Amino acid sequence: MSGETLQVYFLGTAGALPTPMRNPSCIMVRRGTDMLLFDCGEGAQQQMMRARCGFTVNAIFVTHWHADHFLGIFGLVQTLSFNGRTEPLTIYGPNWVHEFVENLKKITRFNLKFPLDSIELRDGSWVRFNGYTVTGFAVSHGLPALGYVLEEDPRPGRFDRDHAIELGVPPGPLFGRLQRGETILVVKDGVEREVQPYEVMGAPRPGRKIVYTGDTKPVIPILVEHGRDADLLIHDATYDESEIKRAAEFYHATASQAGQAAAAANARILALTHISSRYTDTAIHANEAKAAFSGTIIVPDDLFMLEITYGS
Repeated sequence: MSGETLQVYFLGTAGALPTPMRNPSCIMVRRGTDMLLFDCGEGAQQQMMRARCGFTVNAIFVTHWHADHFLGIFGLVQTLSFNGRTEPLTIYGPNWVHEFVENLKKITRFNLKFPLDSIELRDGSWVRFNGYTVTGFAVSHGLPALGYVLEEDPRPGRFDRDHAIELGVPPGPLFGRLQRGETILVVKDGVEREVQPYEVMGAPRPGRKIVYTGDTKPVIPILVEHGRDADLLIHDATYDESEIKRAAEFYHATASQAGQAAAAANARILALTHISSRYTDTAIHANEAKAAFSGTIIVPDDLFMLEITYGS
């Protein structure tokens, strides 16, 4: 379905160590009535309250098993159970997701009132939702780790109203049937004929696409393969270029490398996240990314919400 709201809430944008202004990693995507969490660092519940986005979580996708990306799940699951949740919740992630969920069940054994499931994903694994798909892709962080692509289904092409009328289609309900892919019958100059959707509909248009790398060294070829033409690329930018050796040592990226990745993938918007606690001013991150990428660049503060519109 096209036309659904697509919003990204940056609930946690810090690196491994939180700061007074930045919480550990947590990205919430609201697509229509669905709410998906990508990573869930410590303090995620309070950030969800501050953002007023509620607790109706449909699924959690974890990029990797470093504590700053999953510690918030423990408290969130307890709260969901306390609030009376009964529908299942699935946690998706790379290798070790089953062990994590089993340990989570043990810790919450007396309070968990709903089914908690786990599904392991690998490079290329995908999860189907109503109108969109979430696909995992391999990243480089020194342990099993995934990035994720949320991609909507293609939208119908544009409807050529004038040509439809030329073919004898009267304005009204028949227009809608053609746009929904139905073949219709019309009478023009006393002759009955079929009008098929391809005669009046343009080529399908892409849906919106969000790419989240999680923590990673630059993986440009993989990113281009999975995330080309993203409306939003959320990329690791832990360090500035003066710390490029440290970034490589700890399997992270610099802001400049994130800019290079965005340019290679032809992204529309680049969001720089996982900012190291050593930085109080992120202007250097934006400037370094800008040298490599001419699109829109943001270094979102915690609780910033971005509405993703259609690119064309």
